[in-house]
Amino acid sequence: MTAAHRPDATDSSAGSAVESTVVDFRGGSAMIPASREIVGAYVARLGEAGVAMADTFPDAARLVASELVTNALRHAPGPCRLGLALVDGSLEISVSDTGDGFPTFLPPDPRRVGRHGLEIVTRLCDEVITKPHAQGKTVSARVPLR
Repeated sequence: MTAAHRPDATDSSAGSAVESTVVDFRGGSAMIPASREIVGAYVARLGEAGVAMADTFPDAARLVASELVTNALRHAPGPCRLGLALVDGSLEISVSDTGDGFPTFLPPDPRRVGRHGLEIVTRLCDEVITKPHAQGKTVSARVPLR
């Protein structure tokens, strides 16, 4: 993880100035718990700014970030980037990586061990979008605040 979080923009949709956050990770399993900590700190800032959110929102946001970063670690070589921003009443969590493969959405299967991450993410989010770019892809998921 890079040493500093850098704010990218100011979001006015929440009625107060809440900066978006972007963090670059170099790789390694430490980025998974670090992503949860970063989301937790961001959610705390939202609360301090008076943004209304459901009681379940903080845990859902941390879980979504953890699942997306875990997928980047498992399926893409190299670094990844975590982005957080308020968008239309949701927290958009974006993870960019260098992998050329797209996420595979598997049907629910209670007998399958593992590979339930995207199933969890799609149940917690209003929207999950994957966009390719020259050096990989970005997976963005919107967790509703309420």
